[in-house]
Amino acid sequence: MLDDLKHIQIADYDYPLPDERIARYPLAERDQSKMLCLRGADISEHRFNELPTLLPKDSLLVFNDTKVIHARLLFRKETGALIEVFCLEPYRMAVSEAFEQREQCSWVCMVGNNKKWKEGKLCGQWSVDGNQFVLSATRREAVGNTWIIDFNWTGGMSFAEVIEAAGVIPLPPYLGREAEESDATRYQTVYAHYEGSVAAPTAGLHFTPAVLDNLKTNGIRTEYLTLHVGAGTFKPVSTDTIGEHEMHVEKVFVTEENLQHLAEHSGKPLVAVGTTSVRTLESLYWFGVKLCDKPDLESMSISQWDPYTLDDHGIGFAEAYNNVLQWMHLKGVSHLSGETQLMIAPGYRYRVINGMVTNFHQPKSTLLLLVSAFIGERWRDCYRFALDHGFRFLSYGDCCLFLK
Repeated sequence: MLDDLKHIQIADYDYPLPDERIARYPLAERDQSKMLCLRGADISEHRFNELPTLLPKDSLLVFNDTKVIHARLLFRKETGALIEVFCLEPYRMAVSEAFEQREQCSWVCMVGNNKKWKEGKLCGQWSVDGNQFVLSATRREAVGNTWIIDFNWTGGMSFAEVIEAAGVIPLPPYLGREAEESDATRYQTVYAHYEGSVAAPTAGLHFTPAVLDNLKTNGIRTEYLTLHVGAGTFKPVSTDTIGEHEMHVEKVFVTEENLQHLAEHSGKPLVAVGTTSVRTLESLYWFGVKLCDKPDLESMSISQWDPYTLDDHGIGFAEAYNNVLQWMHLKGVSHLSGETQLMIAPGYRYRVINGMVTNFHQPKSTLLLLVSAFIGERWRDCYRFALDHGFRFLSYGDCCLFLK
């Protein structure tokens, strides 16, 4: 099976996307976006605010509550050269711990215009609530195509406050524009909570407090997990086959309570909001499978091809999640922090979800492969329908509801 999967041609997951169909800006009202619904063989068009009435009875809707950070730091050298330092993740420190630092911390970063930064430190001056501070960046060493950057700042505020004031929201490259003041709010879900992403879980951008209230009214339960979205989510598949493509690694954070609620919902419809929630839920299943054979694992780490090589022992997701809960109890922890490189592609059998809410994805992307793994070749019909009916595409565009 793995050999067949690795030979999947990415060119088979292409479609024509006219530039004018890419939504450069969000709609004025989040929940007025269009929503394509695929239920069985039927494709229909709706407004997003109809979602609570379209979900199956007794559904559990699972969200990713990650928050996008102002990850792009722009420094102007005395020569006039502009250097961009793009913060990806803290270096040897948890995200929450890095944001609490009040004097210095180190991050793994991408550096734009790196050739113009020959030596020395970069410095810039900003302010928080009228209090000025100086932020400096020193390049330590290269790690692949990234750098370890040491940040130091004055003023005694947390790094969370520093990056909020000094940084810029990192919009997807395909929007073809610089971030504006409105993006600080609109490129963020209304339920965003835990800082750490450099890209939004965009399926969640359509939700409003009114829609969330209507979910409760319609008896739809909700659960919030955290997967911090990395810059790799925009990494195009540049290889001919998916076997040659290396998936990016993302950080997963879930609580004991999360896992209990999810395991208790076994047998009822479980719908993930966004591909990041999908990957989190399915990755947790495979960690539970790993624990069947190695109950003494030190941490959660799911590699790209694990689901295609591991023996799942025929267990359902509730049993797998209970394995994780037991492991957490033995470790004496109430929060699970792990990482996943999971690739979901045609041939993958979903173990946890029965539906997903997701935006329209780029041609020849791993996200399109994930969708195809769920609805098969119907993805072509759905995308053709969307193109024929004026849907808007990508991060600020419209969305889909796919139900088994």
